[in-house]
Amino acid sequence: MVANRWKMEKAAQINSGLDELVYRSNLLGADRTVANWGGGNTSMKTIETDFRGREMEVMWVKGSGSDLAAMKAKNFTGLRLDDILPLFERDSMSDEEMVAYLQHCMIDSKHPRPSIETLLHAFLPFKHVDHTHPDAIISICCADNGKQIAREIFGNRFVWVPYVRPGFTLSKMIAEGVRENPDAQLVLMEKHGLVTWGDTSEECYHNTIAIIQEAENYIRSREDPERLFGGAKYTSLPLDGRREILSRVLPIIRGAVSEDKKMIVTFDDSENVLTFINSCEAPRLSQVGAACPDHLVHTKRVPLYIDWDPQTHHIVDLIKKLKAGIAEYKEEYKRYFKRNKNEGDQLVDSAPRVILIPGIGMVNTGKSWEMSKVSEALYHRAIAVMRGATALGSFVSLNEKESYDVEYWPLELYKLTLAPPEAEFSRKIGFVTGGAGGIGSAACRRLVSEGIHVVIADLNLEGAQKIAEEINQTYGEGRAIPVKMNVTKEEEVQEAFKQAILTYGGVDIVVNNAGLATSNPLDKTTLQEWNLNMDVLATGYFLVAREAFKILKSQSIGGNLVFVGSKNSVYAGKNAAAYSTAKAAEIHLARCIAAEGGQYGIRVNSVLPDAVLQGSAIWNSGWRNDRAAAYGIEPDQLEEYYRERTTLLVNVYPQDIAESIAFFASSRASKTTGCMITVDGGVPAAFTR
Repeated sequence: MVANRWKMEKAAQINSGLDELVYRSNLLGADRTVANWGGGNTSMKTIETDFRGREMEVMWVKGSGSDLAAMKAKNFTGLRLDDILPLFERDSMSDEEMVAYLQHCMIDSKHPRPSIETLLHAFLPFKHVDHTHPDAIISICCADNGKQIAREIFGNRFVWVPYVRPGFTLSKMIAEGVRENPDAQLVLMEKHGLVTWGDTSEECYHNTIAIIQEAENYIRSREDPERLFGGAKYTSLPLDGRREILSRVLPIIRGAVSEDKKMIVTFDDSENVLTFINSCEAPRLSQVGAACPDHLVHTKRVPLYIDWDPQTHHIVDLIKKLKAGIAEYKEEYKRYFKRNKNEGDQLVDSAPRVILIPGIGMVNTGKSWEMSKVSEALYHRAIAVMRGATALGSFVSLNEKESYDVEYWPLELYKLTLAPPEAEFSRKIGFVTGGAGGIGSAACRRLVSEGIHVVIADLNLEGAQKIAEEINQTYGEGRAIPVKMNVTKEEEVQEAFKQAILTYGGVDIVVNNAGLATSNPLDKTTLQEWNLNMDVLATGYFLVAREAFKILKSQSIGGNLVFVGSKNSVYAGKNAAAYSTAKAAEIHLARCIAAEGGQYGIRVNSVLPDAVLQGSAIWNSGWRNDRAAAYGIEPDQLEEYYRERTTLLVNVYPQDIAESIAFFASSRASKTTGCMITVDGGVPAAFTR
């Protein structure tokens, strides 16, 4: 049930004016059953003073591209109401003409572009107006008998407006309907949403919530929990079973939906999602269409429903059905585009945003973790709407042409052009071993700065968590996750990659970096020391590379492995036979994988650093003392010793290694594999040849 979140004490502390609107908007957006992510808009009308000291009536309305839950004052646009109101006398106005006109009405050119529904707010003669997409209201607006139901709930207090795409015509229809009904307290927009108002911000908010609660109470009284969506047809697999199947099929799904552009893939197996997917009516209801325009933009018109019985069919059957289903979905989407396209329309990606698998859950795709989660959240709303609509009557949706006109609406597509260009590693997933260390953390930061999502794998979980928290605070939720992993433990390596799959859907770039170092003369090197180096630096790199190779093959969209070797990979380090031999094995393993992976588009290259002391757990261990002793110097002289032995007379830092890692992983090295880059300042003894 929708709750009234208004806090009198907090509201009393808010300055009158725009801050009131921010508070109300944030409250509405905080409940996704009231306001979709990015959807809905709010407004208020105030008296302001212009640059000449003259009073003017200004309407503040949500700026395009913002979200009610997170809006600040800077996300609203102020427009001179006297310039807007004469538009009501017009008979028609195109979207392009309206947008251009409204730009002239803005009181500050630096404000965001006003919402496409600005005129809806301007034409209504109320100081405060809310337009939202509540589940309960859309359930009524998407029921075949919705207008009749509305009359039973609201009597003569509502105005019903047939579906029209947002813009001038819809805004004028709403205003005319309200003017013709003196008892009107709300507007119900068919297949779209709700409009409410009030003389104060508080009154407007309370009216919105109270109307939604009326609708919810009515719907709840009509629901039969036992016959929800026609009752259950399938039974969900146990949690562990679902996770195991998902860990195997998500990379396959990711590969299939990423042929045009790579996608991040997430899943949701919450109870209400499974209740819908497992139901008798899910195959039919899911294909009726989107519940409202705001859903459609992020979920496409319909999801892909996989006809699979989790109790009787094997995972091999599921994989076949997924591959065939995604391929057919794409072909049907192209036919849908061809049937409805207008001159100049360009096909966007044809892959599904939502995939429903009985017994397993919902799989979502998006250009980022965040956008995949937006698709997920909006399909939750679609399920809630279908639940309500089917309790009242039959669920109806936008027809195909209406759907297409929203999806390929020039104003929606224009929003995409305002987004910054995608960075080098956007849509990609990284996996960095030793990610909490000096080189590893630098690599994570470098890759994330260009758009990657990263799994930070390290024995030091606390350190990995700290790096992940820093990245997520800087670049946004979901950009990094920490996992504890010992590269010498096969089951831990497998589990870490499983976490990568369950979080992001797969992997693209794997940085094999975890390491250690020991130093002893050969006759003092114990078998334990030898095995330790081989276990971590050879076997560990093999286990990580092998698991990554499996995933990359199953995705079938190529990928990158970058090995972090050492100067000692090609140079016989004094008193370091175990370490040097293991490091040499690393690099040859990389070349072997490069030879084998080329046919799958998998590139493997190596970076050979030397003497990277900064932030290094290795150099802060006994290795520093041992190497100093080998060169006959004091430990605090080591950094200067290394600098002086380079031909460039420089020290090497973690960021330098990260830069070479990023180069090998990037499109700039798209035709390079089996290669090595030395990043050591120039040590002649280690020159490759």
